[in-house]
Amino acid sequence: MSEREKMLAGELYDPSDDELLKLRLKARLLTEELNTTSVELQCKRVEITKRLFGTTGDNIYIESSFNCDYGSNIHVGDNFYANFGCVILDVAEVKFGKNCLLAPQVGIYTATHPLDPVERNSGLEFAQPITIGDNCWIGGHAVINPGVTLGDNVVVASGAVVTKSFGDNVVIGGNPARVLKEISTKA
Repeated sequence: MSEREKMLAGELYDPSDDELLKLRLKARLLTEELNTTSVELQCKRVEITKRLFGTTGDNIYIESSFNCDYGSNIHVGDNFYANFGCVILDVAEVKFGKNCLLAPQVGIYTATHPLDPVERNSGLEFAQPITIGDNCWIGGHAVINPGVTLGDNVVVASGAVVTKSFGDNVVIGGNPARVLKEISTKA
């Protein structure tokens, strides 16, 4: 099994592997290009994002600055928006449904490290995927931790630290995040 296959399978892997180094460099170059392309060139910005991300829907917009590890492990649906300063550490897959909004400074982190200090100091790491449902809004400075799944119509309050998964139709907030209220949808 290659280091990339181990990484995507959630197993311990070596991030200094040549293939992974090349993939991260490609992502750094594409994010650099995206972040330095004028907002007046929206079609070019979308084209760069489509080359960076694994899959995209229609109507996507990423404000600069944007940073990610690989890009190819990010999958977004239609009508995706990421505001200024978004960071997605996509060591594992990060999937967004349609109509998702990320406020400024949102951090989405699939990457993690062993708790045991000897194992952690070996340089090996691992990751857990993150899935965000349809119609979700993640507030400014919120953090989504490895392994989290959010259902449809979830609102994450500003500054929340999301350490576990939540179902549909809830507003969550706090550190660690908890349900603040249920959302009644208009049919």
